[in-house]
Amino acid sequence: MDQNISRLLAHERIRAARQHLERTDEVTLARQAAVSAIPAPTGAEGRRAAHVAELFRDVGLQDVLIDAVGNVHGWMGRNGGRADVEAQHAAPLHAPVVLSAHLDTVFGPEVNVAVERRGQRLEGPGISDNARGLAALVAVAEALVAARVPITRPLLFAATVGEEGSGDLRGVKYLLNGNRETGDGKPVAFIALDGAGLERVVHRALGSKRYRLTFRGPGGHSWAAFGVANPANAVGRATALLADLPASKAPRTTCAVVRLGGGTGLNSIPQEAWLDLDLRSEDPKALAQLDVTVGAALDRALDDENRRRASGTPPLRLERQPVGDRPSGVTPRTHPLVQAAVAANRVLGRDAELASASTDANVPIALGIPAIALGAGGKAGDAHLATEWYENTEGALGLVRALLVTAAMAGVA
Repeated sequence: MDQNISRLLAHERIRAARQHLERTDEVTLARQAAVSAIPAPTGAEGRRAAHVAELFRDVGLQDVLIDAVGNVHGWMGRNGGRADVEAQHAAPLHAPVVLSAHLDTVFGPEVNVAVERRGQRLEGPGISDNARGLAALVAVAEALVAARVPITRPLLFAATVGEEGSGDLRGVKYLLNGNRETGDGKPVAFIALDGAGLERVVHRALGSKRYRLTFRGPGGHSWAAFGVANPANAVGRATALLADLPASKAPRTTCAVVRLGGGTGLNSIPQEAWLDLDLRSEDPKALAQLDVTVGAALDRALDDENRRRASGTPPLRLERQPVGDRPSGVTPRTHPLVQAAVAANRVLGRDAELASASTDANVPIALGIPAIALGAGGKAGDAHLATEWYENTEGALGLVRALLVTAAMAGVA
């Protein structure tokens, strides 16, 4: 694979695309700052999506559209470069390679997402995750189009909604589950650009199941009604039982209570109390087994509290509300896509670290589509905090890596 990447790097058109990326590095940085300054809370990505759609058109992508859930699509090499409607139906669309980046951030509408620049350093909420990925997506598209790289498979550039937290990978699930925009066959490869960095190659999808668990009961005065089943006690019992569950290290599997709440006052037994759970594993079977084990612990907490209630008082009930389901799986390290990313790192003089994470790549991996996630160069810190920053140290090198891996999967004549 190293030889293949080296040959790509020596290809006249790929050399021209690389030079374009390096020459326009400042343009990419400016786009990154501009994108980051457009608020895009999960579920409210519309303004940013419209801006990215305009960028897609500006750099020469074809058939640019915003789909029903808010994802932005742009094509290169579709139907031999012909974009008219008649050509789109003249022959089946070859299965594409997808290069993606997510639109949304973890920050709510109340957060000021203004960007400040200090030399090569940009500071602002979401400046790396994922304004960097979006800027890289546009930059790679522009370089391929400007250099007229003769790809042998169509490329779909996709900016997706709902990658963060409560979004539950909504955009990429829609993109890959029955959305006709990806053509007659499923993509042959999927590459997600997410944040900064050069070393990590995420090929293991960290799956998760997330729940809101609510215990409900009669409630009452903390003195006069004392003895009724107490939802707050049940939450405490459940939390203790879950904390004592044995942790699996191979495959690594975790259960975390991440939020608690309930009650209305200092002198009232609550009518409801709740906890939020985050279950994670790289292995689908381990995650499914953890789900069963957690369910048994919750039932035990409910039974324990109900057994202690005063005679004649009503029992608690437990409501389970799923709030997230991210699939897990792996693209084998021996797959050509993973090998291309590792080889690109080596050819560019950088180490590669095979890693696990929860990204848009989770969904294609679970569907049997080879997928990875890559950082888009540079360095970053304070992710998901208002003090987030990005430093453009070797930023262009991350763009070149994305270019090489994309070209390797799409094929170059």
